[in-house]
Amino acid sequence: MAAPTTLPARVTALMDRARTDLTAAVAFASVQEDPARAEASRASADWVADRLHELHLQPQTITTSDGSHSVIGHRPGPPGSPTVLLYSHHDVQPAGEQTQWHSDPFTLTERDGRWYGRGAADCKGNLVAHLTALRAIGFESPDTEIGCGVRVVIEGSEESGGQGLDDLTRERPELFTADMILIGDTGNVAVGRPTLTTSLRGVANVKITVSTLASGVHSGQFGGAAPDALAALIAALATLRDAAGNTTVDGLDTDQTWAGAPYDPAVFASDATVLDGVQVIGSGTPADMVWARPAVTVIALDAPRSDSAAAAVTPQASAVLNLRVPPGMDPTNARDALAAHLRRAVPWGAHVDIQPEATGAPFFADTTGPGYRSLTAALHQAYGTEVVHSGQGGSIPLCTVLQELNPQAEIALLGVEEPRCRIHAPDESVDPAELERTALAEALFLSDFGR
Repeated sequence: MAAPTTLPARVTALMDRARTDLTAAVAFASVQEDPARAEASRASADWVADRLHELHLQPQTITTSDGSHSVIGHRPGPPGSPTVLLYSHHDVQPAGEQTQWHSDPFTLTERDGRWYGRGAADCKGNLVAHLTALRAIGFESPDTEIGCGVRVVIEGSEESGGQGLDDLTRERPELFTADMILIGDTGNVAVGRPTLTTSLRGVANVKITVSTLASGVHSGQFGGAAPDALAALIAALATLRDAAGNTTVDGLDTDQTWAGAPYDPAVFASDATVLDGVQVIGSGTPADMVWARPAVTVIALDAPRSDSAAAAVTPQASAVLNLRVPPGMDPTNARDALAAHLRRAVPWGAHVDIQPEATGAPFFADTTGPGYRSLTAALHQAYGTEVVHSGQGGSIPLCTVLQELNPQAEIALLGVEEPRCRIHAPDESVDPAELERTALAEALFLSDFGR
């Protein structure tokens, strides 16, 4: 059979290989933050390096400052040509309770036309989209030349903060020099709707510990006058939102609006799995609330377990708070405002200890350059419909770092993830048609950029 001669045909012909790649990638339980998974994380990096070697990208696997393994490859373009950097990551979130999955999380499984597995979308699906695009433009041959050079950066600890790659970018900036950077770690507002993510909220986490007693005491003997640390903590946490659900941290503006693609409330409720009869919160639109405004979430709580509770007044309780910070807001200042708010809100003179945790800067893309025009045209051709711009409530601190290192570069965020993927949750999945169209868009862009 003759080889397909057009890029759409080539990408379609490569989809069996893409599934094989994703099956292999998902099988590595590469949870970087879990020491028991260290061997799987290293094996995952080795697998990525082997794939980049097949594409003549001269890969090197670098053990970074946080112990993770990033894989970086480079294939120069013609003299004087621009360089495109393709980013993704090979580490994944923990699978959680396997009983909540309908198939083994580390075995790629097809159901109802979707491919299920941890990392199938975030972010091994995006990694496979990069590989498929590079195969489609002929990189399996060392003689293939396009109008630009290509760098590929596959991170090993994005899901646990990415400090290792952050440090590496500052230690060896030459590995990350590029004119156009494609961050393959987002996706479309809906299946089949090509989307460029132009705004990311930053992050500022704190851990608060409230102490009231030297030890637990009997609730019958002392309850009523003895201050309950858990109740004090709950009282403080309750001040972080008003009755409508708006975040209310003293000193933080919370009236921002989103000017890009809207997010229909009914669609948002479905995407977020909001239960029947439960309200979508906030006084703004869903797009305002998740893309343009700060939002605080209690992501962990240390308190007595209900299945082993004793009749005692709790002497100490802790919580971890995740504050999402929109573009234009400094994450360190926001974290300090949150800490000050909590100190004022804890009642009864309880002792308060607040420890700062991860911070990451927000990001806003400049969409006026030639790279964006070319990429938008490629997405339009691949999907057959107009491209929209959206925000994302999550954080990718690497975007800001790369922006600092490459102030001349355009940075675009795209990928295979869409709301039905349920990234980070049980039964994460990817729509193979999204993977195919993302790969095609990248192949079209790489074939055109720099010519």
